Amino acid sequence: MAPSDPTIVPDGKDWTWTLRRVCPDCGFAAAEVTADRVAGRIAALAAPWPGVLARRGVRERPAPGVWSPLEYGAHVRDVCVLFRERLELILGEDEPLFANWDQDAAAVEGAYAAQDPAVVATGLAAAADAWSAAYAAVAADQWDRAGVRSNGSTFTVLTLGRYGLHDLAHHLWDVTGHRT
Repeated sequence: MAPSDPTIVPDGKDWTWTLRRVCPDCGFAAAEVTADRVAGRIAALAAPWPGVLARRGVRERPAPGVWSPLEYGAHVRDVCVLFRERLELILGEDEPLFANWDQDAAAVEGAYAAQDPAVVATGLAAAADAWSAAYAAVAADQWDRAGVRSNGSTFTVLTLGRYGLHDLAHHLWDVTGHRT
C-alpha cells in the first residue's frame, strides 16, 4: 500500500470533465485553449510560482486537510515533469498506456512539506520550461496522437495539454484565490 498523509484528504476525483466544461472553482476553460497556445499558457501559469514560494508562511497549511503553498508548488513541479513525460510517450509510441500516478503518495514519498521552497521554485521553473518547450516543438500532424491513462481515459496531444493546463491553473487558484 502506498504511504499516505492522514492529515490530507486524498483527491480521488476524475477531473477529465474539465476538458468539456469550465471549472467552477478556478474558472479555467480548457476547451478554449488552441494548440498554438498550449506552450505559452504553460509558461504563463508557471510564472507566478516563484513569488508564491517566496511568500512568508509558505509551509503553513491554510486549513486542516489542505496542502500548503509549498506542497502545491512541489506537486505542480512534478505535474510539469509528468505531463512532459506523457507527451513524449504519445509522440514516441502508438497509443501508449500511462503508468498510474498517485499524487498523494508522491507528496508523502517526496516529503513535499519538508522541501526547500527556493529549490522547489527553481525545479518548477525548469520543469515548466521543459514541458512548454516540448509543446512548442509539436508538429502540426502530431496533435491528434493519443495515449491512454491507467483508468482508461484517452488523451490526444491537445487534450493532454489542456488537462495539464487546468491542473496548473487550478493549483494557482488554490494558493492565490485568483482565477486565470
